[in-house]
Amino acid sequence: MKRKIITTADGSKTIQIEDWNEQYHSVHGAVQEAYHVFIRNGLSLFQNRQLSVLEIGFGTGLNALITLLESGKRGLDITYKGVEAFPVALEELEQLDYRSALDAEGSEPYFWHMHQTSWGQSHPISANFSLLKQQIDFREISDIDLFDLIYFDAFGARVQPELWTEEIFAIMFASMKENGVLVTYSAKGSVRRAMQAVGFVVERLPGPPGKREMLRGLKVS
Repeated sequence: MKRKIITTADGSKTIQIEDWNEQYHSVHGAVQEAYHVFIRNGLSLFQNRQLSVLEIGFGTGLNALITLLESGKRGLDITYKGVEAFPVALEELEQLDYRSALDAEGSEPYFWHMHQTSWGQSHPISANFSLLKQQIDFREISDIDLFDLIYFDAFGARVQPELWTEEIFAIMFASMKENGVLVTYSAKGSVRRAMQAVGFVVERLPGPPGKREMLRGLKVS
C-alpha cells in the first residue's frame, strides 16, 4: 500500500497509508494525541514504582519514546513490550524527526536504540527503561496477569475492525494484572461494548484534539 510522511496540526509528523486514508497518529497532532491519550490518561496514574507496559501497535515508536522520557519524571522503572506485525522501515523513521517535535535534547539516541535493537529479546534502553519488541499478530499474545498498563493504539476500527473485537480485548484483559489500565484513542460504541463484554469497567474521557471522547478500561475485581 502507498505510504507517505505528512505533517500534523501540531507540527509533528506521521505516516499516512493513502489507500486507507488512515494515519499512524491523529492528523490533529501526533504528539498531542500521544501525550493526551497515553500519558495524561494512562501513565500519569502511576508514580514511583516498577511498571509493566504493553503497547498494541508499536508503529513509529513515538509512544515508547515519550514514555521513556516521562519515566524519570515520575520515578518509574518501566519494562515495555511493543507488539507490531509490520515494522516501520528505517527510511520512514528518519523523516519523522521526533527529537525536534518533542523538543527533547538527547532523545534521538534513545529513539534509534529502540528501533535498532533486535526483535524478540529484551534490551535496556536507559537506566530505567527496557524494551521487548515482538513481531507477531495481536492474537498471538499469550501473557497472563503481566501488564499494569496497556496502550491500545491499533489502526482504527474503520479499516481494521478485526482488531477491535471481544476476542482481542479478552486477550488484553487476560494479560493484565488486577487493577490494570487500558487506554485507547477510540470512543466507538462497538469498542466500548466489546471491552465491557470481556470484563473491563469502561470510562469515557475527554478526547485529544479533534476527538470528543476516548476510552479507558479498568480491570477490577
